[in-house]
Amino acid sequence: MAALDASIINIALPIMRRDFHTHMSTIEWVSLSYILTLAALIVPFSRLSDMFGRRWMYTLGFSVFIVGSFLCGFAPSLLFMFLSRILQAVGAAMLQANSVSIITAATPSHARGKAIGIQASAQGVGLSLGPLIGGALITLVGWRWIFYVNVPVGIVGTILGILMLPQDAKKSLREKFDFLGAVFLAPTLVSLVYILNSGTQANWTSPIVITSFIVLIVGAIAFYVNERRIASPMVDLTLFRSKIFSLGNLTGLLSFAVMYAVMFLAPFFLDNVRRLDALTSGLFLTAIPIGMTIFTPISGAIADKFGPKRPLVIGMLAATLGSGLLAVTTVWYSVLITLLGLLLVGVGMGVFTPPNNSQVMGSVPTNRLGITGGMLNMSRTLGMGLGVTFGGLSYQLFLGAEGVISESRATFSQMIPAFRDSYLIIALIALVVSVLSAMYAGQRKKDMKAPIDSQGMSHVAQK
Repeated sequence: MAALDASIINIALPIMRRDFHTHMSTIEWVSLSYILTLAALIVPFSRLSDMFGRRWMYTLGFSVFIVGSFLCGFAPSLLFMFLSRILQAVGAAMLQANSVSIITAATPSHARGKAIGIQASAQGVGLSLGPLIGGALITLVGWRWIFYVNVPVGIVGTILGILMLPQDAKKSLREKFDFLGAVFLAPTLVSLVYILNSGTQANWTSPIVITSFIVLIVGAIAFYVNERRIASPMVDLTLFRSKIFSLGNLTGLLSFAVMYAVMFLAPFFLDNVRRLDALTSGLFLTAIPIGMTIFTPISGAIADKFGPKRPLVIGMLAATLGSGLLAVTTVWYSVLITLLGLLLVGVGMGVFTPPNNSQVMGSVPTNRLGITGGMLNMSRTLGMGLGVTFGGLSYQLFLGAEGVISESRATFSQMIPAFRDSYLIIALIALVVSVLSAMYAGQRKKDMKAPIDSQGMSHVAQK
């Protein structure tokens, strides 16, 4: 439901702009308000779920998401829509803060990769069906139904959550919630996500961008100092001493940056250079989530049986090859090569993500599963924004190297090498992720054998 909602909304924005009689720069906040709220709350909710239980937090998230979705569909004004999207994002943050941690807690270690792979596959299905279902709903009954459709699904999810999710273990140690850490972290993450999501169109000297950078720097320093000095921090910084935790989150971020940079650039190439219509470009792009959907459960099962190193490395090598083929097809265009390149990027993400997430979740004590799942989801969100910003900026920089002053005046002979070089840089990043994955995958046994004390904290982390 969450992936479907994320992929549906972009299709509806042009129609919503006309209905609300506003500008594109304003209607974009329908999407941006959701993303920023999610960024601000997912880590605090992850910490709360570790402290008070994941089952009811997840179930409550469904209920809040339902109410927010209904109000979005009902919205009589743009301000009402913004507030409803914020409420919807609150529910989504509760869901995302707990999904991977619930699966990890309920699944034996020898089947964890497969279980997380099935969950990732469900996300791929949602991303794949979003444009199709969204287009059908908008055409047949109007854009409001892209929100109303969440209501029956959410009701079923709430009921199943109450009936079927496992009971949370009783908490033997009740820790205090780090309110000050939440106060520092929320504006820091909001500023970072805003900068990443506005990077392709923002004026870097504008007051709002400069203010965002200041808030980001000051907030990050204040958060770090606060987390170092208190007994029950929002984010246990000792977790970063584990190579699996640190590099797993970093490579997860970079992998999503690779995919979203490709997803950002591909439509512009197909439209500006190949002159394809929006429907045909959309069909090309479905190759990425289709590749993810098929290979995530397969990769998880392989990682469970043979270890994570091979699928981690092979996954990012596939994404490297896919990005390289997209660079080739900018010069020697072929429908088959273009589809194969996009498919390999999706296959690479499908092969890489389950063992990466499984390794990270398996490297932490049970009382840190919630915050770890939240960090993984936050890495994904930051990677999406970074990919869009990096894809756009790299293309603009390579256009500038071709002597282009205004993007609208670029010729085919100038656009083609700019797209080619951008894809090559993306391929290089995917290759770096593959190398990093090969380095940290070997640490798996060492980290997972760390003894856990009565409070659920590994002695390695305590040191």
